[in-house]
Amino acid sequence: MIQPSHLEYIFRKILATSDNISDIIITEGHPFQVEIDGQLTPVYLEPEIDRLTAFQTEAIAVCLLRSSRRLFRQLLATGSCDLSYSIPGRARFRANIFSQQGKYSVVMRLLENHIRTLAELNLPKSFYQMAGEKNGLVIISGATSSGKSTTLAAILDEINNNKAVHVVTLEDPVEFVHPPKMATFNQRELGTDFHKFAEGLRAAMRQSPKVILIGEARDRETLEIALAAAETGHLVFATIHASDAGSTVSRILGFFELDEERQMRVRLAAALRWVVCQRLMPQEGGGRVAAMEIMGSTLLIKDIIANGENEDRTFYNAIASMRPMGFQTFDQHILDLYHNKLISEDTARVFSSKKSVVSRGLDSIKAETGDVEGMGYRLTLESDPSAATYLPGDAPQTEA
Repeated sequence: MIQPSHLEYIFRKILATSDNISDIIITEGHPFQVEIDGQLTPVYLEPEIDRLTAFQTEAIAVCLLRSSRRLFRQLLATGSCDLSYSIPGRARFRANIFSQQGKYSVVMRLLENHIRTLAELNLPKSFYQMAGEKNGLVIISGATSSGKSTTLAAILDEINNNKAVHVVTLEDPVEFVHPPKMATFNQRELGTDFHKFAEGLRAAMRQSPKVILIGEARDRETLEIALAAAETGHLVFATIHASDAGSTVSRILGFFELDEERQMRVRLAAALRWVVCQRLMPQEGGGRVAAMEIMGSTLLIKDIIANGENEDRTFYNAIASMRPMGFQTFDQHILDLYHNKLISEDTARVFSSKKSVVSRGLDSIKAETGDVEGMGYRLTLESDPSAATYLPGDAPQTEA
């Protein structure tokens, strides 16, 4: 059986192979694998393991569970469980153990020890406004591994630097440990400090916090208490899995019954301060870069939340029209990233929300920079149109 010291040795060896590891994947039939910039890469240790056996992956899973009855019960009852794991002085992980085809696999997400600031992440000014809010609900949404936790940690760090307030976080597991600065942090972990997010949030209301972080709003009860907290003077941050601002609002409303929708729309319109959605994309030259959709609260946004979208009034159009206020759609940000040569044209098209909007934007940028190969011709410095060099098959046809 694998001992904790053996497991620590294995993970130290794996981490030594690269400085850019984001995940460690342990699956039967494969060697140890790491994810670097979104790509899986095998890791061969000494002695070399070409293919992990089902026994080996299960032994690693059991060692990670550390005789926790709660985690064993959860794994057997639901097929998966989450936990934290740390190597003293080296690294911290968020781990997920799950069954597949009667065998066990493990995914280890490497957590950053350093909390990156809003400035280091080069985030827009609207994020400083989020940190400066007095109350209300701020939602950070996106797919798994889209950087939501990193963004939230940066916002909370800004609060920690500037406000003498009590902050309570409810996480699964605790990812970024906030050091004492101006704010006082109490960071609680699911399974260790509380058993359900709704229970932890209900208890947090009695702990006199000014700021509450909910690691993930997973159910109706949690969202209802979060909304009540936002309405009663707390600043509440939460994450939700959604693809854009409009679907974030729809997902929140989807937790409630149809006969409650009208009331929940009115409450959400009043309490919601910001929605940020994230997508991680491959960056030119290596690495990844985040595209962000940012929606704040205005009279128009409140009205769309309260009464729903229609053909003339959509979240997308409202956000796009309010860029001077710090709002932006994914497509606007994607075009900015392309203009700054951070992503390729193919990446811009693949990750866009509205292909036609991004296509027109790409053509506009090419025309502005003189790089218009995809538009049928290359611009030259000559003013004579006949001097333009056409691409094969794109030359204009002349009449006989």
